Amino acid sequence: MGSKIITFVLGGREVEVMVKPMTTLQAVLRYQLGYTAVKEGCRQGGCGSCTVLVEGEPMMSCLLPVEDVAGMHVTTLEAITPADGLDRVQQAFLEHGAFQCGYCTPGMIVVSKALLGHNPRPTRQEIVDAFAGNICRCTGYEPIIAAVEGAARASASKAAQPG
Repeated sequence: MGSKIITFVLGGREVEVMVKPMTTLQAVLRYQLGYTAVKEGCRQGGCGSCTVLVEGEPMMSCLLPVEDVAGMHVTTLEAITPADGLDRVQQAFLEHGAFQCGYCTPGMIVVSKALLGHNPRPTRQEIVDAFAGNICRCTGYEPIIAAVEGAARASASKAAQPG
């Protein structure tokens, strides 16, 4: 089979890529489009370092053929990061020391954004469950969980402030 053109929305802008069949979204994002926050870890869907959002849902991009996202919205850490600073989740990760080597951090932040987007006030267990597919070998998870709890509290207090 020959290559074909796939179109999808990446970080709010439409992109077209020429790919061979079964090329992964991870390969396209990193090597064709230069989105290096999408890490290449296990290449088997077991570590979560390649996590992106597809239509707002966390997906392991190393397992996902790019053809499967044709016409869909894909979000990476690059699109989450505002031009003028850090997103509230990124800020919470910084404040809680929720990273060491940083390799897993983009996937963890993407999962956190999805969780808080669906559930602005998750319980500790819901946070733990959300990270079931993401491995961190450095932090021991406690700072990561604290960061998500902190981001949720910051959002709640911001929402409660008079407009």
